Amino acid sequence: MKIPSSIWTLLIGIVLTLVSFWYGQNHGLLPTAASDEAVLVDGLFNTMMIVSTGIFLLVEGVLIYSAFKYRRRAGDNEDGPPVEGNVPLEILWTAIPAIIVLGISVYSFDVYNEIGGFDPHAVHEAPITQQSMTMPGAAIAATLNDSPFSTEPNLNQEKSDEAMQDPATAAVRNADQIPQKRNAPGVGSVAPTIGGSRDKAGQPPELLVNITGLQYAWIFTYPETGITTGELHVPVGREVKVNMTANDVIHAFWVPEFRLKQDVIPGRQSEIRFTPKIAGTYDLICAELCGPYHGAMRSQIVVETQQAFDQWMQEQQVASKETLNQAVALNPADQSPDEFLAPYTKDMGIKSEMLTQVHPAHHH
Repeated sequence: MKIPSSIWTLLIGIVLTLVSFWYGQNHGLLPTAASDEAVLVDGLFNTMMIVSTGIFLLVEGVLIYSAFKYRRRAGDNEDGPPVEGNVPLEILWTAIPAIIVLGISVYSFDVYNEIGGFDPHAVHEAPITQQSMTMPGAAIAATLNDSPFSTEPNLNQEKSDEAMQDPATAAVRNADQIPQKRNAPGVGSVAPTIGGSRDKAGQPPELLVNITGLQYAWIFTYPETGITTGELHVPVGREVKVNMTANDVIHAFWVPEFRLKQDVIPGRQSEIRFTPKIAGTYDLICAELCGPYHGAMRSQIVVETQQAFDQWMQEQQVASKETLNQAVALNPADQSPDEFLAPYTKDMGIKSEMLTQVHPAHHH
């Protein structure tokens, strides 16, 4: 008995759907999802993998079938039948991809909002004053840098001043040498920000960390305790807010297991929030080409239990006090601060050239 083509089409469609769903959920292409945000991003990625796998199998299957079914056979020298086109078919294969792209776009935007990526209150038009209206090009200039025509508050300067109230942060940032630029949403020039997730919107973070990027290392400071370290420690299940800026060139904060990446820009105060959920040690990678040793600019994020985190904080506070006491008692007059602190900063993963950039005045 000959099976109708409609039945074959249905069976093939069911098989393709099942294979696509299975591979979309079991592709194994992503590392461990170690944060609450990673779960949301993985859902989006898996959906795109399901759709992509289905389309790939369908298109390649039709091509292979057609190449075999309609191949030129020996002794066949006739021309193929003329085909004028099929308008309904063309509409169909144009409409389906359009619907898929639109659906993924809506889903992507929802995930972005869910992890706190879009703040409608931060979007406003570039300020235009009477003076800027009378000067060609001044309306655009008013949205950039520290234009005198702008009447909007300099949010980057405010965040920088707040961070610099912490002595530990002020010791590693050269904010006085890098002017803080004004945000200009009208032309897309803003400090990158991923705020709190939707269920935590408006709530203060449970842990605040200031991060300073410089060639070629990350320095972490904890404003509430004054701790400075070369690796980031955070507790499981607590939302962490990190304020980031760079001392020299553009860097990028990227933790693959967290599914988060954020640019770290001189003159701008980037912000990102995340909630780690699986204990472990994860690589923090600079994802922006920042110089010849960019590939070596790595650090670690240690996600641990609350008890282990509290113990680490106590150990760091004790160690910092001991280092300070030794520095006061033992530093000879003929050594520069950079030279004397080198043995101590080495244990923190901070190299001597980093100190040179943080405190360039000592080398003039």
